[in-house]
Amino acid sequence: MERRNKAYVTGVGMVPFQKPGKSESYDIMAAAATRAALADAGLDYDKVQQAYVGYVYGDSTCGQRSLYRVGMTGIPVLNVNNNCSTGSSALFLARQAVESGAVECALALGFEQMQPGAIGAMFHDRISPFAAFDEETDDLVGNAEIPLALRYFGGAGKAHMEEFGTTLETFAKIRAKASRHAAKNPVALFRQEVTADDVMAAQVVWPGVMTKLMACPPTCGAAAAIICSKEFADKHGLDSSVRIAAQAMTTDGPETFDAHDMREVVGFSMAKRAADQVYEAAGIGPEDVDVVELHDCFAHNELITYEALGLCGRGDAAKFVDDGDNTYGGKYVTNPSGGLLSKGHPLGATGLAQCTELVQQLRGQADARQVDGARLALQHNLGLGGACVTTLYEKA
Repeated sequence: MERRNKAYVTGVGMVPFQKPGKSESYDIMAAAATRAALADAGLDYDKVQQAYVGYVYGDSTCGQRSLYRVGMTGIPVLNVNNNCSTGSSALFLARQAVESGAVECALALGFEQMQPGAIGAMFHDRISPFAAFDEETDDLVGNAEIPLALRYFGGAGKAHMEEFGTTLETFAKIRAKASRHAAKNPVALFRQEVTADDVMAAQVVWPGVMTKLMACPPTCGAAAAIICSKEFADKHGLDSSVRIAAQAMTTDGPETFDAHDMREVVGFSMAKRAADQVYEAAGIGPEDVDVVELHDCFAHNELITYEALGLCGRGDAAKFVDDGDNTYGGKYVTNPSGGLLSKGHPLGATGLAQCTELVQQLRGQADARQVDGARLALQHNLGLGGACVTTLYEKA
């Protein structure tokens, strides 16, 4: 489906993610990522016409605070908060602004300065946006002593185990694969290779369901992308080798609660709808994709996302892993960056770090991680509560 103005990703940049307490302040990280994206594009900040800035943990107008470090040009700056899909939500808005013709050049920026430990609510004097999700999880999973995100995604993995006989070792193999990819990524935080046996032997956080290494930790970081029209790129002599072929954002449907299935609670159908919309809009199928960055906040979510994105059939994910079809030499390279399992998950930055990796892949700039001949790259970024953004990038 050809739109009037295709959006091109002409510059990307990120700062290496750090453990909470070890990073710079959010505004310093965000300014550094923005400058890196501008330098990658070869563009001055005063040419950017709008900015969409994503973060979850911070007071209002952190976006302005961050970008004022780069320049005070008076442009519209919109602060975006959409849980774990925040970075891709900023990208969605920047892409939409360019494609609609509202602007010729927009910045998508995402960052997070996080605290150690499991993520939780910040406002305890009002109803949680997760109230309905929590109730469903209580009913389906119980185990109230386990931190919430672990119950959500571990519960989804457990449902897959119970229906299809998937073993805990399958999730361990996914985590081991992530470490092999991360070992080749200089901006991954956790670069030590681990085996499936190492993952199985790690601290147990949910007996029979999850060890500590199967979960991604909170980290701090920032990433950014410059989105523009072809005309703008040509006018300013910018790179136009990567464009957004299609993009979709979905939110929860009735099945989230009506199916009484933890996989639906964590967005299986939401992700499937977003992927299907992208495939239809681009006129391709999942088999045409070369490289994928997907939302592996837990190894369990990576597994069910293989099926949601159509990379394998329903119930076939364990075989997909065992056959090595999720890595180099297989059908798809999933998370060549090492994913969230290896970089951690600074909520606002994650989606734009995924974008950075895939743009580098399509440009042929991914060095030891390079997927040979990559022409189509799929991104999946999911936030509970909920929102899912899938983006298809193509080599122009």
